[in-house]
Formats: sequence, structure tokens, C-alpha cells
Amino acid sequence: MSAFKNLPTAPVAPKKPLTDTRHGITRTDDYAWLRADNWQAMFKDPSILDPEIRTHLEAENAYMNAAMADTKELQKTLFAEMRGRIKEDDSSVPMKDGAFAYGTFYVTGGEQPRYFRIPRDGNHKDEAIRHVLLNGDKEAEGKAYFRLAGIDHCSDHSRGIWGYDDKGSEYFTLKVRDLSTGEDLPDVIENTGGGGAWAPDGKSFFYTVLDENHRPSKIFHHVVGTPQKDDRLVYEEKDPGFFMSVGGSLLDDFIYIDIHDHETSEYRLLTTNDLTAEPQLVAERVTGLEYSMTEGGDVFYILINADGAKDFKIMEAPVEAPQKQNWREVVPHKPGTLILNHMAYARHLVWLQRRDGLPEIVIRDRKTGEEHAIAFAEEAYSLGLSGAAEYDTDVIRFSYSSMTTPSQLFDYDMATRQRTLLKTQEVPSGHNPDDYVTRRVFAPSWDGIEVPVTLLYRKDTPLDGSAPCLLYGYGAYGITIPAGFNTNCLSLVDRGFVYAIAHIRGGKDKGFQWYEDGKMAKKTNTFKDFIAAADYLNQEKFTSYANIIAEGGSAGGMLMGAVANMAPEKFKGIIAAVPFVDVLNTMLDDTLPLTPPEWPEWGNPIESAEFYNIIAGYSPYDKVEAKPYPAILALGGLTDPRVTYWEPAKWVAKLREKTTGSAPILMKTNMDAGHAGASGRFQRLEEIAFEYAFAIKVAGKM
Repeated sequence: MSAFKNLPTAPVAPKKPLTDTRHGITRTDDYAWLRADNWQAMFKDPSILDPEIRTHLEAENAYMNAAMADTKELQKTLFAEMRGRIKEDDSSVPMKDGAFAYGTFYVTGGEQPRYFRIPRDGNHKDEAIRHVLLNGDKEAEGKAYFRLAGIDHCSDHSRGIWGYDDKGSEYFTLKVRDLSTGEDLPDVIENTGGGGAWAPDGKSFFYTVLDENHRPSKIFHHVVGTPQKDDRLVYEEKDPGFFMSVGGSLLDDFIYIDIHDHETSEYRLLTTNDLTAEPQLVAERVTGLEYSMTEGGDVFYILINADGAKDFKIMEAPVEAPQKQNWREVVPHKPGTLILNHMAYARHLVWLQRRDGLPEIVIRDRKTGEEHAIAFAEEAYSLGLSGAAEYDTDVIRFSYSSMTTPSQLFDYDMATRQRTLLKTQEVPSGHNPDDYVTRRVFAPSWDGIEVPVTLLYRKDTPLDGSAPCLLYGYGAYGITIPAGFNTNCLSLVDRGFVYAIAHIRGGKDKGFQWYEDGKMAKKTNTFKDFIAAADYLNQEKFTSYANIIAEGGSAGGMLMGAVANMAPEKFKGIIAAVPFVDVLNTMLDDTLPLTPPEWPEWGNPIESAEFYNIIAGYSPYDKVEAKPYPAILALGGLTDPRVTYWEPAKWVAKLREKTTGSAPILMKTNMDAGHAGASGRFQRLEEIAFEYAFAIKVAGKM
């Protein structure tokens, strides 16, 4: 029996057929009109959205509100639970850098972080010595959306660059603040990627500008006190298929320009001894060759996948001649052990790797070559490596958590191997790990490959198929979903849900090959793996098909659309957040911000008939058919530059037209936000409470 009763008539989007012929194949798109022609300008000024489109999105929101009206109290309860698990006046443990230590804190009721510093060895809990550098709540006043990009101090600690986005469009404005007075200087830098890299003297910095198609195409050098129009162009990336960022080395002697897409890298270096020099090319881009750099005094350490090192190896090169011909291997490639990132300090080389699906931190003494690893014993867990803000140190910082263990923050002395617990995540409303079970199981996929699935449930949850399940998946870009502590999902688990994460192909959970086997022509493995996870959970009676609600966002939203088409009968409901579902049309539109950089992930259907047909074969919007679909909730953001609002809008319109079932198809568009949803910490909890209320309602557990 449906949990949705007495619904008003759902909005019907008018059809305005638009035909497109590529590679001799003609397609008709009835809902292409939902894509605003002036989307670039609208992202900066949402008020200019075409009134017909706005009216349709608002009608969808009204229908969604009617369908979810009986969950209002449940949403409030869920929100209160989630908020009750957050220490509202929480503070980070500051990171030491020179004469100071820098951190963030929140105040009770505050939505935004506040950035502070204290004397290097001061007690961060002593408010009397806490100097607030940036008050996010104050800066956000009066704005429907506000997202900080943080604050980055210069070497002498006198000034900081801070950035904000107040539209959700991810065009960030940069300002320069005097850190002693808290006053902003007149400098205002528009249309940036959100951060900058200081020159050592603190009088100038480097930053990235986004073009009209929202691509980071230029690096500029800004001298504090001069207008943006006078900034010097340092480097321009002419290929729209590449992302670009700028950063500085720990020793302040180099500025890194990192140019990359999803499979190819190129670095250019600018010595801070001569800020007017041309950036120096390290190794030119070669398709499929990825590398990243960190400085180690007289050498660079280079993490690279050259010469068949699919899971990466580490090379070194002299600082004065870092070109490829001078590289030599220092950490060899070990198939199946994926090196994720690396850091270098005066006496140690550090890297984070994943082996057998679990992370570990490896430390090498640079003088003796002796290595040791930091690892943990739980069946599934998450590690985060934050390193240090100083080069001449033996102490690095890392975090640890599992699905049942709240996050713990450690300082680790690499020389003595002494571990110091700095902080354990507090759950003010209480949390007893012994009440819960976390497990790592393996689901056989269509080709016999075993897919890891992480589970969390209460000890008293019946495992007879009757438990509802939220099954989460992503599976793209090599991103691994960690098995870390998540206080929000406890609101489902405490109501008898099994919370499951399917570590499907397309991520790097089982090494780089795991990623390659879920991209380009092999993309459908991602979808089949997720369905295999549902099959396994049904077969082993952790849940049943009639009780599974699937959830995924962005590229994980593409996953949701694909499994809805491929196996709708195996899911009771589907939550698709900012879902990338109009894959073929988006990959055919090279004006969209992410399209050229995404071709190495999905294929280029403009140039290749083969990839046109591959993408057309799974693109969720194109594959919607007349069949009974489960209850679906799609969420979009009006100013989202990554997955544009019209993707879920078109998908929902087509689903509603085609479905032969009675389950509702709902869409919620956040008219004040972009890809990441609401910007404040409690506003974000309200969105999660809404999604979970949908899951609980669909599961019949209200």
C-alpha cells in the first residue's frame, strides 16, 4: 500500500519537442525548454530566470510540499535529533604555524564557522586569548545563501585572504583582511575559484579566475592595494577540458600551478624569488599520465602512475631541475596498494594508501629509509591525513573513525611513534557504540567480482528481511566513500533501518583498477554492482527488495536514475540529490562548465559515435520507459553549476509522463542554493531531515 494518499494533481510540463541529429541518429527532447538560454547570467542573478521555467519549478515545489505535508513533525523530530548530536559550540584543535596556532569554532545557534588564532602554545579553550579573524555568522547576515572559502594567512601572519559565495553558483569573491585589526582592505577580487596563494612577503598573491562558462582558465598575480583590472596574467589554460588551481609550498619558495582533468596532469612552478618570471613546466601533459608534487627541501617528491604504476609510485627530483629526465624512484609501485596522497617534511616522507579496501598511513625516515605504518583493527574504518602546517616538524595530525566509533583526532610524532589523542567527537545527546554493529560484507556482481558493502545497524535489528534499508552509492571519479562516523544516519538506524554503503566500481575502494572498471565504456559496471548489493542484502535477509530505499547524489544521482530504469522492482524508493541524469545532452553541450573536463570520465559523444551510443545506452533521462517506477525524490539547486537544475526537472517530467505505476515522483528545487545545498550547518541538517523523512515515509515507518 502506498504511503502517499490524496495527493493533488501533479504538475505536467508542456512538451516542446526539440530534435537533434548526431552521427546520423535523431533524438527528440520534449523538455529541453527547461534549460534556460541565459543560464550563465542567471547563475549570478537568479531573478532573471525565465518566468515560465520559474512557474514550473515552483509548481513542482508546491506538489512536493503537499506530498510531504504529513512529515512536517517527523522532519522537526529528525532535525532535533541530528542537531542534538552536534556539539553546537564546538572548536577545532588549532594547527601550529609559527608564532600562532589557527583553528575554527562555532557558537551555540551559529550556522557559520568563526576562524581564530591563539599564541602557539596557548589553550584554545581559553576564550580570553582567542583572536577571531573572521566571523562567518556576521558576514552571512541578511543573505539567503552564504558559503565561506576559508581564510589563508600570509607568512608573516599580518594579512589573510578570505573568500565567499553568496549565490550558490561557486563564483567566489576574494577579500584581503588585516588580521590584527579585523578590517578588510579595499581589494575586491571577483569571479574566482575561492582561494589564493600568498607570495612570501605578504604583499601579493596568486588566484584563479573562472570564465563565463565557469571554468578556471586563468591565473593572475594581484598586488595588494591595486585594482583587479591591473592584475598580471601569469598563465592561461587554453584547453577547456582542464581544471586548474594554484597553491604554495610549505617552504614558501614555490607557487604550484596544478592543471588536470580526470586522467591527465601537468604542473608548472613559479619560484617566489622572482614573481615576474614565467611558470616553469615540470612534465608536459601526456594523456593518461597523472602526477602531483610536494616539496622536500632540496628535492620534489612526485606521486605518479607512469610506466604501468596503476596504483602509483613516488619519485624524487632535484629542486633545481625537476624535469622528468631527472626523476628517480623512491617508493615502488605495489599492485593493489593505491597511494592516495603524499606529504614531505624535513625528516620524513608520509603517504596515505589503501590496501585491501582499508586506509593506512605510511611514514618513511628520509635519512635511514626505515618505514612504519599507522593502521587500525576494525573491520571497516576511515582515516584522514591532515599533516602539518610547518615543514620542520616531526608531528603530523590525522583523524580516525568508523561507522560506530566517533571521530578521534590525533597528533603523531613520526620519530618517537607516540600517538596523542587531542579530541574525541562529542555526541551531546549520547552515543553507545556497543548498541550498534558495523560489518563489511561482499556482494558478488554480475561478472563474479566481489563488491564491498559496509553495514551499520542496531544490535536488536531483526535480520529476517523485514528491516528497511537505506542503500547509498556513488561510484565515479575514483572517489571512495569512507566508512566513517556519521551521526545523521543514526536517526535511521535507531528506527530499525540497516544503513548500507555500496563501494561500487567507479570509486578507488579496491585500487585504481576498481576506478577504471567503472568509467568510460565500462560505466554500466557501476550500476550493476549497486543492483548486486541490493540483491545480496535481499538474499541474506539484511532487508528485502520491498524495503530498500536507494540514495545517491550528483554522479551518484546518475546511478539512481540508471538503477531506476534497470531494476525498478528492487527498490521501494529512490532519493536522487542533484542528479546527473541528462548525461547525453550534457556531454553534447560543450558550453556547460564541466562538459569538456568530463569527457575523460564518460567519453566524448560529440566526436565519437561509439561513445554517443554507449552513453545513450545508459543515460537515465534517455532510458526512461513505460514501466512502474518506485517512489522517487529528486533534489536540485537553481544556481548549481555542476549539475544544472534542468537535469532533475527534465527527468522528473519524463518519469511522470512514462511511469505506469502509482508511486509519486517528487522534485524539490532549492531556489536559493547550488550543488552543495544549503550553506549553514543547521540548514543542511534540515535538508537531510527532509530526505530521511521521505525514506521513513516510503518505508512505512512513520
